[in-house]
Amino acid sequence: MDPAAEHRQQLRSLRDFLLVYNRMTELCFRHCVCSLNYRLLTGREESCLDSCAARLVRANHRLMSAYVGLVPALLQRRAAEHGAAGPPAVPGPAPGPAAPSPDAPGAGT
Repeated sequence: MDPAAEHRQQLRSLRDFLLVYNRMTELCFRHCVCSLNYRLLTGREESCLDSCAARLVRANHRLMSAYVGLVPALLQRRAAEHGAAGPPAVPGPAPGPAAPSPDAPGAGT
């Protein structure tokens, strides 16, 4: 891979990571922080934020593990469908970590 393409891939990966991080932060903040009347978070808010972030990280790891497990099977199926039409198409860059949708069951609890 040439250096320019590698640099673009690194920037895409960083962008994806930051998008997921920002979504996770916003989701947990909206769920856990009830009052902005104080400069510091309460103990309950801190605990809620810790558990919310931990849940989302675990969910992300499960999703990525499933994705990594499914990609080889998808590539084999695509190769079988195309037969001798040439090598299987390589999927685009692997997506960065994904945060569950705020609408997903249990995402905000």
